[in-house]
Amino acid sequence: MTSMRLALIGDPVEHSRSPELQREFLRRAEIEGTYEAIRVESGAAARAIDELRTAGYSGINVTTPLKEEAFARAEWRDATALASGSVNTLVLGERVEGYNTDGIGALGALGDAGLSELAGSRVLVLGAGPTARAAVAALSAADAAVFVWNRTPERAAAIVAELGVLAFEPGVRFDAVFAALPPGATLADPLLVSVVLDAPLFVDANYGERATLAAALGRRSAADGFTMLQHSARASFELWHNAFRHHRAG
Repeated sequence: MTSMRLALIGDPVEHSRSPELQREFLRRAEIEGTYEAIRVESGAAARAIDELRTAGYSGINVTTPLKEEAFARAEWRDATALASGSVNTLVLGERVEGYNTDGIGALGALGDAGLSELAGSRVLVLGAGPTARAAVAALSAADAAVFVWNRTPERAAAIVAELGVLAFEPGVRFDAVFAALPPGATLADPLLVSVVLDAPLFVDANYGERATLAAALGRRSAADGFTMLQHSARASFELWHNAFRHHRAG
Protein backbone atom coordinates (compact mmCIF):
# COMPACT_ATOMS: atom_id res chain seq x y z
CA MET A 1 0.00 0.00 0.00
CA THR A 2 1.61 3.27 -1.12
CA SER A 3 -1.36 5.58 -0.47
CA MET A 4 -4.31 5.86 1.87
CA ARG A 5 -7.85 5.50 0.57
CA LEU A 6 -10.29 6.85 3.13
CA ALA A 7 -14.03 7.44 3.16
CA LEU A 8 -16.99 8.69 5.14
CA ILE A 9 -20.23 6.70 5.06
CA GLY A 10 -23.64 7.74 6.36
CA ASP A 11 -26.85 9.45 5.35
CA PRO A 12 -26.72 12.38 4.84
CA VAL A 13 -23.06 13.13 4.10
CA GLU A 14 -23.38 16.13 1.76
CA HIS A 15 -23.09 18.62 4.62
CA SER A 16 -20.03 17.01 6.18
CA ARG A 17 -16.79 18.94 6.54
CA SER A 18 -14.86 15.74 7.25
CA PRO A 19 -13.48 15.55 3.68
CA GLU A 20 -11.78 18.93 3.89
CA LEU A 21 -10.33 18.15 7.33
CA GLN A 22 -9.03 14.71 6.41
CA ARG A 23 -7.60 15.84 3.10
CA GLU A 24 -5.72 18.56 4.96
CA PHE A 25 -4.38 15.98 7.44
CA LEU A 26 -3.17 13.90 4.50
CA ARG A 27 -1.47 16.94 2.98
CA ARG A 28 0.27 17.89 6.23
CA ALA A 29 1.48 14.32 6.74
CA GLU A 30 2.78 14.32 3.16
CA ILE A 31 0.79 11.19 2.37
CA GLU A 32 -0.70 10.53 -1.02
CA GLY A 33 -4.33 9.65 -0.47
CA THR A 34 -8.00 10.28 -1.05
CA TYR A 35 -11.03 10.85 1.18
CA GLU A 36 -14.55 10.49 -0.21
CA ALA A 37 -18.01 11.07 1.26
CA ILE A 38 -20.28 8.17 0.28
CA ARG A 39 -23.99 8.10 1.01
CA VAL A 40 -24.98 4.75 2.53
CA GLU A 41 -28.53 4.16 3.72
CA SER A 42 -29.53 2.62 7.03
CA GLY A 43 -29.21 -1.16 6.96
CA ALA A 44 -26.44 -1.21 4.34
CA ALA A 45 -23.38 -0.42 6.45
CA ALA A 46 -21.90 -3.94 6.70
CA ARG A 47 -22.10 -4.48 2.95
CA ALA A 48 -20.58 -1.05 2.25
CA ILE A 49 -17.74 -1.64 4.74
CA ASP A 50 -16.90 -5.01 3.17
CA GLU A 51 -17.00 -3.56 -0.35
CA LEU A 52 -14.71 -0.67 0.59
CA ARG A 53 -12.32 -3.04 2.34
CA THR A 54 -12.18 -5.27 -0.74
CA ALA A 55 -11.58 -2.20 -2.91
CA GLY A 56 -8.47 -1.35 -0.88
CA TYR A 57 -9.71 1.34 1.48
CA SER A 58 -7.67 1.58 4.67
CA GLY A 59 -10.02 3.62 6.85
CA ILE A 60 -13.64 4.70 7.16
CA ASN A 61 -15.45 7.35 9.18
CA VAL A 62 -19.02 6.48 10.05
CA THR A 63 -21.79 8.97 10.74
CA THR A 64 -25.55 8.86 11.36
CA PRO A 65 -27.39 6.48 11.10
CA LEU A 66 -24.71 3.78 10.72
CA LYS A 67 -22.63 3.94 13.91
CA GLU A 68 -24.36 1.02 15.59
CA GLU A 69 -24.22 -1.05 12.39
CA ALA A 70 -20.48 -0.35 12.18
CA PHE A 71 -20.14 -1.48 15.79
CA ALA A 72 -21.81 -4.77 14.88
CA ARG A 73 -19.53 -5.28 11.86
CA ALA A 74 -16.26 -4.55 13.70
CA GLU A 75 -14.19 -7.55 14.75
CA TRP A 76 -12.45 -5.59 17.53
CA ARG A 77 -13.62 -2.47 19.41
CA ASP A 78 -11.94 0.08 21.68
CA ALA A 79 -13.17 0.98 25.17
CA THR A 80 -15.28 3.98 24.14
CA ALA A 81 -16.90 1.99 21.34
CA LEU A 82 -17.76 -0.78 23.79
CA ALA A 83 -19.15 1.67 26.34
CA SER A 84 -21.24 3.55 23.77
CA GLY A 85 -22.24 0.61 21.58
CA SER A 86 -21.21 2.58 18.51
CA VAL A 87 -18.28 3.08 16.14
CA ASN A 88 -17.40 6.18 14.12
CA THR A 89 -13.95 5.11 12.90
CA LEU A 90 -12.88 1.88 11.23
CA VAL A 91 -9.33 0.75 10.53
CA LEU A 92 -9.36 -1.84 7.77
CA GLY A 93 -6.52 -4.34 7.80
CA GLU A 94 -6.27 -8.01 8.61
CA ARG A 95 -9.32 -7.40 10.78
CA VAL A 96 -11.96 -4.68 10.95
CA GLU A 97 -11.10 -2.57 13.99
CA GLY A 98 -13.78 -0.27 15.41
CA TYR A 99 -13.05 2.89 17.37
CA ASN A 100 -15.15 5.73 18.69
CA THR A 101 -13.49 9.15 18.66
CA ASP A 102 -16.72 11.05 19.35
CA GLY A 103 -15.83 11.04 23.05
CA ILE A 104 -12.47 12.66 22.32
CA GLY A 105 -14.30 15.18 20.16
CA ALA A 106 -16.82 16.02 22.89
CA LEU A 107 -14.10 16.53 25.51
CA GLY A 108 -12.10 18.68 23.11
CA ALA A 109 -15.11 20.82 22.23
CA LEU A 110 -16.03 21.36 25.88
CA GLY A 111 -12.41 22.25 26.64
CA ASP A 112 -12.31 24.75 23.77
CA ALA A 113 -15.58 26.24 25.05
CA GLY A 114 -13.96 26.89 28.44
CA LEU A 115 -14.43 23.77 30.57
CA SER A 116 -10.80 23.59 31.63
CA GLU A 117 -11.26 21.09 34.46
CA LEU A 118 -13.36 18.02 33.69
CA ALA A 119 -12.91 16.16 36.97
CA GLY A 120 -15.75 17.09 39.29
CA SER A 121 -17.52 19.27 36.71
CA ARG A 122 -21.26 18.79 36.40
CA VAL A 123 -22.16 18.19 32.77
CA LEU A 124 -25.66 17.65 31.39
CA VAL A 125 -25.81 15.55 28.22
CA LEU A 126 -28.96 15.92 26.14
CA GLY A 127 -29.76 12.86 24.03
CA ALA A 128 -29.40 9.09 24.13
CA GLY A 129 -28.08 8.22 20.67
CA PRO A 130 -24.58 7.03 19.74
CA THR A 131 -22.96 10.47 19.98
CA ALA A 132 -24.54 11.16 23.36
CA ARG A 133 -23.47 7.77 24.71
CA ALA A 134 -19.88 8.29 23.54
CA ALA A 135 -19.80 11.71 25.21
CA VAL A 136 -21.20 10.25 28.43
CA ALA A 137 -18.61 7.46 28.43
CA ALA A 138 -15.71 9.88 27.83
CA LEU A 139 -16.90 12.39 30.41
CA SER A 140 -17.43 9.67 32.98
CA ALA A 141 -13.92 8.30 32.33
CA ALA A 142 -12.60 11.85 32.92
CA ASP A 143 -14.32 11.86 36.35
CA ALA A 144 -16.96 14.44 35.47
CA ALA A 145 -20.33 14.23 37.19
CA VAL A 146 -22.50 13.31 34.19
CA PHE A 147 -26.27 13.75 34.06
CA VAL A 148 -28.41 12.52 31.16
CA TRP A 149 -31.71 13.75 29.76
CA ASN A 150 -33.65 12.39 26.80
CA ARG A 151 -37.10 12.96 25.39
CA THR A 152 -37.72 9.24 25.97
CA PRO A 153 -37.04 8.76 29.69
CA GLU A 154 -36.54 5.00 29.27
CA ARG A 155 -33.56 5.58 26.96
CA ALA A 156 -31.97 8.01 29.41
CA ALA A 157 -32.55 5.52 32.23
CA ALA A 158 -30.80 2.81 30.20
CA ILE A 159 -27.67 4.98 29.84
CA VAL A 160 -27.76 5.81 33.54
CA ALA A 161 -27.92 2.12 34.42
CA GLU A 162 -25.37 0.94 31.85
CA LEU A 163 -22.71 3.62 32.36
CA GLY A 164 -23.21 4.39 36.04
CA VAL A 165 -24.07 8.07 35.61
CA LEU A 166 -26.95 10.22 36.88
CA ALA A 167 -30.41 11.13 35.65
CA PHE A 168 -31.26 14.78 35.00
CA GLU A 169 -32.29 16.74 38.08
CA PRO A 170 -33.91 20.18 37.64
CA GLY A 171 -32.35 21.60 40.81
CA VAL A 172 -28.75 20.98 39.79
CA ARG A 173 -26.63 23.84 38.47
CA PHE A 174 -24.49 22.55 35.64
CA ASP A 175 -21.07 23.74 34.54
CA ALA A 176 -21.79 22.78 30.94
CA VAL A 177 -24.46 21.33 28.67
CA PHE A 178 -23.56 19.06 25.76
CA ALA A 179 -26.44 18.66 23.31
CA ALA A 180 -26.47 15.59 21.07
CA LEU A 181 -30.02 15.96 19.75
CA PRO A 182 -31.09 15.79 16.09
CA PRO A 183 -31.19 19.04 14.09
CA GLY A 184 -34.50 20.81 14.63
CA ALA A 185 -35.06 19.33 18.08
CA THR A 186 -36.76 21.51 20.69
CA LEU A 187 -37.11 21.37 24.46
CA ALA A 188 -40.63 21.68 25.82
CA ASP A 189 -39.98 21.37 29.57
CA PRO A 190 -39.62 24.88 31.08
CA LEU A 191 -37.49 23.55 33.95
CA LEU A 192 -35.08 21.92 31.51
CA VAL A 193 -34.94 25.06 29.35
CA SER A 194 -34.15 27.14 32.43
CA VAL A 195 -31.30 24.81 33.40
CA VAL A 196 -29.86 24.87 29.88
CA LEU A 197 -30.01 28.66 29.71
CA ASP A 198 -28.39 29.04 33.14
CA ALA A 199 -25.39 26.79 32.37
CA PRO A 200 -22.21 28.81 31.71
CA LEU A 201 -21.25 26.67 28.70
CA PHE A 202 -23.30 25.10 25.92
CA VAL A 203 -21.96 22.91 23.12
CA ASP A 204 -24.10 21.48 20.31
CA ALA A 205 -22.75 18.35 18.62
CA ASN A 206 -24.28 19.60 15.36
CA TYR A 207 -22.55 22.31 13.35
CA GLY A 208 -23.38 24.85 10.70
CA GLU A 209 -27.02 25.07 9.65
CA ARG A 210 -27.76 21.86 11.56
CA ALA A 211 -26.95 23.47 14.93
CA THR A 212 -30.42 24.87 15.64
CA LEU A 213 -31.03 24.28 19.34
CA ALA A 214 -29.32 27.34 20.85
CA ALA A 215 -31.23 29.72 18.57
CA ALA A 216 -34.50 27.92 19.30
CA LEU A 217 -33.91 28.41 23.03
CA GLY A 218 -32.80 32.00 22.68
CA ARG A 219 -29.39 31.19 24.11
CA ARG A 220 -26.84 33.81 23.04
CA SER A 221 -23.64 32.06 24.07
CA ALA A 222 -23.16 28.68 22.41
CA ALA A 223 -20.56 26.64 20.54
CA ASP A 224 -21.47 24.43 17.63
CA GLY A 225 -19.94 21.05 16.94
CA PHE A 226 -17.28 21.98 14.40
CA THR A 227 -14.59 22.01 17.08
CA MET A 228 -15.87 18.58 18.16
CA LEU A 229 -15.52 17.38 14.57
CA GLN A 230 -11.98 18.74 14.39
CA HIS A 231 -10.86 16.91 17.52
CA SER A 232 -12.66 13.71 16.51
CA ALA A 233 -11.34 13.84 12.95
CA ARG A 234 -7.76 14.36 14.12
CA ALA A 235 -8.03 11.33 16.41
CA SER A 236 -9.40 9.24 13.53
CA PHE A 237 -6.58 10.30 11.25
CA GLU A 238 -3.97 9.42 13.87
CA LEU A 239 -5.38 5.88 14.03
CA TRP A 240 -5.17 5.51 10.24
CA HIS A 241 -1.74 7.14 10.10
CA ASN A 242 -0.35 4.80 12.76
CA ALA A 243 -1.71 1.78 10.90
CA PHE A 244 -0.27 3.16 7.64
CA ARG A 245 3.21 3.62 9.15
CA HIS A 246 3.09 0.18 10.75
CA HIS A 247 2.15 -1.38 7.40
CA ARG A 248 4.98 0.42 5.60
CA ALA A 249 7.49 -0.52 8.30
CA GLY A 250 6.43 -4.16 8.02
